[in-house]
Amino acid sequence: MSSQNMKKPNGEVAMRHVMEQPNPHENLLERVLSRDTMQKAWKRVKANNGVPGIDSMSIDDFPEFARAHWDRIRESLLAGTYQPSPVKRVEIPKPTGGTRPLGIPTVLDRVIQQAMY
Repeated sequence: MSSQNMKKPNGEVAMRHVMEQPNPHENLLERVLSRDTMQKAWKRVKANNGVPGIDSMSIDDFPEFARAHWDRIRESLLAGTYQPSPVKRVEIPKPTGGTRPLGIPTVLDRVIQQAMY
């Protein structure tokens, strides 16, 4: 917080005016969860065309789900009570032979992760 003297037209100081410096972290989560940010995040997830996570929800099924449940999901994110779903584990082949584990989040969790990015 900084202060600045406010002067009367005759040159004398009338009062001290306190100017608040904006906190860059204030309302950060609200900005992340804005409609614009979430739409951009959805477009990135949709373009990636990934497979369903543990909930079996496809990319095509997500928009209807989001419309029906977004208010509740947003409230839980703002309240700090949102819990991401477990990650689906699959084994994928390695170019040199063998396999490696891969974690596949749900579409919802991918959208939230993209919005935070």
